[in-house]
Amino acid sequence: MRALFIAGTDTGIGKTHAACTLIHTLRATGQSVCGMKPVASGCIETAQGLRNEDALALLAAGSTPSPPYEQINPIALREPLSPHLAAAHEGVTIALQPLHAAFETLRARHDVVVVEGVGGWRVPLAPGLLASDIPKAWALPVVLVVGLRLGCLNHALLSAEAIEADGCRLTGWIGNCIDPGMAAIEENIATLRALLPAPCLGILPHGIPPERAWSLLDQAALRF
Repeated sequence: MRALFIAGTDTGIGKTHAACTLIHTLRATGQSVCGMKPVASGCIETAQGLRNEDALALLAAGSTPSPPYEQINPIALREPLSPHLAAAHEGVTIALQPLHAAFETLRARHDVVVVEGVGGWRVPLAPGLLASDIPKAWALPVVLVVGLRLGCLNHALLSAEAIEADGCRLTGWIGNCIDPGMAAIEENIATLRALLPAPCLGILPHGIPPERAWSLLDQAALRF
């Protein structure tokens, strides 16, 4: 049984897009795979309860039969804020134990669980609890999603340093072309390949959905 954690260099850089692409890639190897978004803010009210767009995308990308939504996204918060603020506004306590219980249930039923973080590496979840504490506590290897835009070199290198300083293993990184007009994009990608202390698992072009982009990731490098 395996699992990994999807971290991002920032919010809005395509963690969910990369996570869904990775799920499709792993499924193509014949494995049973599901995604998980332990904490999500910016959820909408539905007849079934609070639902998050990213968590629903992970649910749709995974193998069937699909697990219950509440296992994929145990903590769903209404306001599109940092989770510690959204949780405080709603009187919700975010703690690792119930998140871990949902994770273990998913891991018992799938070959691979792809756990997507929230925002960047150091996003606060609750007093004394950061998003980075999830992969630390669960001993998950980390895949870093780099949003390819101006400033990504600094964000990527600092994120990689923080991941390794926390004792986690950076097992690879995925470049996501969120700015199709980025200047010198190939040179920036070459710089990331040279400076990041982990292999590139693939570069995702702008505008290609996960169900079509999955073959662009390096299956041979997906060993964690």
